[in-house]
Amino acid sequence: MSSWNLFYERFITKGGYETVLSGLLATVEIAVLGLAIGILLGTVIAVVKVMPKYNTLPKVLNVICDIYVAFFRGTPMVVQLLIGYYVLFPALGIMMDAIVVATLIFGLNSAAYVSEIMRAGIQSVDPGQLEAARALGLPYKTAMLRIVIPQSIKNILPTLGNEFIVLIKDTSIVSFIAVVDLTKAFRMIGDANYEYVIPYLFLAAVYLVIVFAITMGIRAMERRLKKSER
Repeated sequence: MSSWNLFYERFITKGGYETVLSGLLATVEIAVLGLAIGILLGTVIAVVKVMPKYNTLPKVLNVICDIYVAFFRGTPMVVQLLIGYYVLFPALGIMMDAIVVATLIFGLNSAAYVSEIMRAGIQSVDPGQLEAARALGLPYKTAMLRIVIPQSIKNILPTLGNEFIVLIKDTSIVSFIAVVDLTKAFRMIGDANYEYVIPYLFLAAVYLVIVFAITMGIRAMERRLKKSER
């Protein structure tokens, strides 16, 4: 039986497509929620890094953020997954589903990178914007949330899109903690007959389609933002 026939039998006849769809859902869920966590936490970290350091508290928070970013940028994500799933949460007595753990770790990891992206975006906004807001009596927090950060997001949108693409591709490692993602689903199809050529080619094609769709979506958002600036 040819490789194609083996793949067709496993994928269609024996319902392998259901596993693939489930794996695709897990991949998208982990990446989307991970990016959402990353943007929220990363924005907080970025604000801490750019805020004036006149008092002790901002200085302490800045050091904590530096340590956080150094850890998550300096260690492989697969190591972070293994530590979270097999060491940290069990040690705390917290029992979590593997997908939840993967989503949290991806979010925490993404926050370290998004914080630097967001910091650069905030610093790219004309400082006069913040000064004008403060001169009008707006508190620092309000000025950042309503004036500076919205403008910075426009500037960093392409980079955030790249971060989302990276997260989508990095989900291929979540099988280390027993999550059936897109990569694991196609690997299971190959494991059935020890024939991996066709499954892995289809896997690559699916990732290419996802990345292409994200790229087109980001470009469409950029065009809309440019129109709104005219």
